[in-house]
Amino acid sequence: MQGVDFKRAHTEEQRSERRRQILDATAVMLTEMPVAKLSLNELSRRVGLAKSNVLRYFESREAILLELLDAESREWLAELDQVLPPVAAASGIAGFGSPRERGDRLAAVIAETVSRRPVLCDLWSAQATVLEHNVSAAVALEYKRATGRALVLQVGLIRRCVPELGPHDATRLVATIVLTIAAAWPACQPSEALRAAYAADPEVAAMQVDFTDLLRQTIAVSVSGLLVRGENLPFGPLRS
Repeated sequence: MQGVDFKRAHTEEQRSERRRQILDATAVMLTEMPVAKLSLNELSRRVGLAKSNVLRYFESREAILLELLDAESREWLAELDQVLPPVAAASGIAGFGSPRERGDRLAAVIAETVSRRPVLCDLWSAQATVLEHNVSAAVALEYKRATGRALVLQVGLIRRCVPELGPHDATRLVATIVLTIAAAWPACQPSEALRAAYAADPEVAAMQVDFTDLLRQTIAVSVSGLLVRGENLPFGPLRS
């Protein structure tokens, strides 16, 4: 991105292109460094634009990262839509087997596809503590509305595989998935000192947690638990 000609945009199309170039440069930087180390100064240098001019298109570093998080989330959901099996005409369900078996397969697919997207995981892990700060109410509102649209899509994908989960429980599952990623991702990215400790002592190495496996197990257990709780409700599972 170094040396891109960033003359002031005069049309909405030009402004959109400038914003896209800034977002693309940010995405590349996040493949090289965590969110915590990404600075507006370095981003400005890479796009060949003064920091004050970057701020013509985004009000803050965090606003850039929130928009990138939304874009990364939408890309992941599009991939998930392609990877999950289609709904069978005969059963109206994606996949086969019992609800628990379908839930296990859903958990595996989600864990595997998310694990291949470290930028998305890093952004989610920083969302509440970093990204949602230093932004205006307008930016926060726009992001939360985008999150709501993504939530609807994710609930639909979950219920495609496990329709026995009503909208309420599927929404609970989405929250569990995102919060698990946010907590587990940084915990599964050991520092250089920890990597050295793991290499030096097999007993210490056994304490390492595999992110993909942890996420898969958490989702699978959550699906099973929500199904059982639904079955045990006095008037049957809620399907509103």
